[in-house]
Amino acid sequence: MERTYVMVKPDGVQRGIIGEVISRIERRGLKVVAMRMNTMSLDSAKKHYAEHAQKPFFNSLISFITSGPSVSMVVEGKNAISVMRAVNGATNPVNAATGSIRGDLALDTGRNIVHASDSPESATREITIHFKESEITGYTRADEACIYEN
Repeated sequence: MERTYVMVKPDGVQRGIIGEVISRIERRGLKVVAMRMNTMSLDSAKKHYAEHAQKPFFNSLISFITSGPSVSMVVEGKNAISVMRAVNGATNPVNAATGSIRGDLALDTGRNIVHASDSPESATREITIHFKESEITGYTRADEACIYEN
């Protein structure tokens, strides 16, 4: 099974839609194996968004992501990275498919509710920024036989 990092950003927390996001993840068949709510530190935010450090929006992104609590998760499942990206929808909510989190619940790229890793390398890097391996819980969901073929 593949793991990915998912975050409900401060705008999603402030709007009270954490449960909606988690529900969509779980209904799709993915499972949450680690979760925490906290206000991201400046250091963690800069590490998390390091690939954007030279972009003009970097400082405002860091300011936003550290402005209030967010919910960090490790999500696991078959093809979890690509499935989670589809569940989230396009980065710009205007281009996000109806039925996706961003397509249904967001209007602006800078307030698009969720983040998910875009590659196995990003997932590994982001998970290690936000979680210790001991904080990730492996388990089998009772419905996995109904979700996956052998």
